[in-house]
Amino acid sequence: MVVAYLVNQYPKVSHTFIRREILALERQGLTVQRFAVRGWDGPLVDDEDRRERAQTRYLLQDGAAALLLPVLQRLVAAPARFARAAALAWRMGRRADRPLPVHFVYLAQACRLLGWLRDAGATHLHAHFGTNPAEVAMLTHALGGPPWSFTVHGPEEFDRPRFLGLPEKLRRAAFVVAISSFARSQLYRWVEHAHWAKVHVVHCGLDRGFHAVAAVPPPTRPRLVCVGRLCEQKGQLLLLQAAHALRRRGVDIELVLAGDGEMRAEVESRIASLGLAPRVRVTGWIDEAQVRDEILAARALVLASFAEGLPVVVMEAMALRRPVVTTYVAGIPELVRDGENGWLFPAGDVDALAAAMEACLATPPDRLARMGEAAHRRALERHDIDTEAAKLAALFGQPAAKAALAA
Repeated sequence: MVVAYLVNQYPKVSHTFIRREILALERQGLTVQRFAVRGWDGPLVDDEDRRERAQTRYLLQDGAAALLLPVLQRLVAAPARFARAAALAWRMGRRADRPLPVHFVYLAQACRLLGWLRDAGATHLHAHFGTNPAEVAMLTHALGGPPWSFTVHGPEEFDRPRFLGLPEKLRRAAFVVAISSFARSQLYRWVEHAHWAKVHVVHCGLDRGFHAVAAVPPPTRPRLVCVGRLCEQKGQLLLLQAAHALRRRGVDIELVLAGDGEMRAEVESRIASLGLAPRVRVTGWIDEAQVRDEILAARALVLASFAEGLPVVVMEAMALRRPVVTTYVAGIPELVRDGENGWLFPAGDVDALAAAMEACLATPPDRLARMGEAAHRRALERHDIDTEAAKLAALFGQPAAKAALAA
């Protein structure tokens, strides 16, 4: 079986879960072809990502002009199919939040991708995220490409489902993957009951090499770590406010913000204005080994997210035997159990966040270690990458089997 993956940007520092999934599928015996819209020139910090880049073909790397010839070839070779695909692109653009011409650019990308898929002998096309990659995959199928599917993570898809044409994509896909039960429930909202059976839960998985380390006792120092992009939805500004409140009450705390992003300047300015500079450190983007080291050097992971899918870093921290202080939004409560392997608090509530952080910092090391062991067991039983990849491989085989029977 030859499966093609399509991602908007690949590889990417914050998309290591896609890389893990692809490599696990290859261990299952599948051949996986990597395609992306962009990502050929972005900064990378991980050697594995650099190897993935070398195996990826990029739809826009040669510029928009390179899309013209594939469009003409599709128009001449299959005018009726091209007309139907163009009509679909037009319908997708009518109520979208992106201008109509952008959707015809997606059609042009689909024309180019179709040729690459045929050259590769791809039997299935899978897109990550229900945004533009899913639309390009859908248009590729409309042009005569293989069966297709896509994975929905959230929260972006759930913020603007109609603008993204999510119902149309759900109806036309061979199947859809949701990364949590919560994500599945949100997809149910936007498609008729007749299509519910094609929505399957496949969790993001953990690479055993990441957590196959000896148990490290939680440190005595009052350090917490937050791993993630510095952006509005991750709630780092609220986290700083909570840390400031704890410091004013005389609670000793160290905080590491591991990541980078569009809000870094604002975050660093807020650290300075609150007088937290001696106690808060921003690392910038770091590789997987450094992420692991930062998690192991902390008593717990803290994540103050306002909106999420199911953060991979939560499962990573739990697999490394660290409890998690986080919000009960989206799929997080499916993994984190309050009082057993972490602390859950209402999103946006700075007092509740400060109280949860203080409770974590006051927890005796032996209790913290027991919570970490519980976290480790739960993460591994739900998020083993090879188990989850096997579920996905079985789904990839279904459309091909149905096509063979129909033939």
